[in-house]
Amino acid sequence: MSAISELSKLRRTGPVTPEEKAARRKETSHDNKAGYLFLLPWLVGLFVFTLGPILASFYLSLTDYSLIQAPNFLGLDNYERMLTDDRLHQSLKVTLIYVGVGVPLQLALALGVAVLLNKGMRGLAFYRSVFYLPSMLGGSVAIALLWRQIFGTTGLVNQVLQLLGLDATTGYVSDPDYALWTLILLNVWTFGSPMVIFLAGLRQIPTMYYEAAALDGASRISQFMRITMPLLSPIIFFNLVLQIINAFQAFTQAFVVSNGTGGPSDSTLFYTLYLYEQGFTRFDMGYASAMAWLLLAIIATFTAVNFLLAKFWVFYDD
Repeated sequence: MSAISELSKLRRTGPVTPEEKAARRKETSHDNKAGYLFLLPWLVGLFVFTLGPILASFYLSLTDYSLIQAPNFLGLDNYERMLTDDRLHQSLKVTLIYVGVGVPLQLALALGVAVLLNKGMRGLAFYRSVFYLPSMLGGSVAIALLWRQIFGTTGLVNQVLQLLGLDATTGYVSDPDYALWTLILLNVWTFGSPMVIFLAGLRQIPTMYYEAAALDGASRISQFMRITMPLLSPIIFFNLVLQIINAFQAFTQAFVVSNGTGGPSDSTLFYTLYLYEQGFTRFDMGYASAMAWLLLAIIATFTAVNFLLAKFWVFYDD
């Protein structure tokens, strides 16, 4: 008889006398105490640093808390105020454009580079590191400052265009027509993280599918659309949800490029930047908390819609 069978038999037998039952309860209680002791740091973090602030922010969203005076209960006034706040509407417009344009372009570029790197070229590890590096630096203050210099009036872009004989004097980060698009370009440039995930997914697709398709005369494009895309769709879905959530929370780039104002003419007023302005510049913590809950609702809605639509295009090989 195997060891598993012996163990199963012992478990089925169980304690039969009251003394054995008391000993088993004592042993189980001792094991549970040890388990809870190891879980204690995580439980403290969950209740003190996560659930506590979440519940506190919801309460503050119903008040006019200003950090100096005690919160005064207002009910839903902060949420009603959002309906007539033009700058809030502008921040939502800017953020939705940033998410709607930046995320698809970033994922398309990441997938394209991943497909190229999957061809087995020499120095793959080097190229993978080079392309991944912007993902680590793209959200930093240093890169945002560099971006502002590159796209400034006397920046690198204009200098290159002038060398080509063009009369380039536009300050792309100071012109309302171009400022947001420079930030979208910065977001697209940080495609390394989804690219690495795409590359890992491409390595998991069996080559026999491509070999069989080639024997049947399928073109490279047909193989990509009928083999690569369906088998990679769970990875695409994962990256899509992750990048949408990250894009909605983008803050540093707009803060640095616009000096925290969302300018010029509120063209880079991201939702998170306006939330920060309300909370830490005007100290209107009640309204900022209500805005945080609205942002949570928006991200949750986008995520839920993505999960609902996933059944129409995500292919799970089960």
